[in-house]
Amino acid sequence: MNKLLTVIAAAMFAAVSASAFAASHVGAPMKDGAKAEKKVEKKAAPKKATAKKVEKKAEKKDEKKADKK
Repeated sequence: MNKLLTVIAAAMFAAVSASAFAASHVGAPMKDGAKAEKKVEKKAAPKKATAKKVEKKAEKKDEKKADKK
């Protein structure tokens, strides 16, 4: 009888521990979730183009047009 109570107590402890562990991780956000949100925000906000970059792009377009002709 004494062994039976010990086995039942151990089984109950294991079940409660496992369910508590599972419940604690159900709604927990992933660590990478915050990083992913930051990446989305960075992509959503376009970078301001500097005047030099705009000029270089225009020059490249002109060169390509000249090469085609």
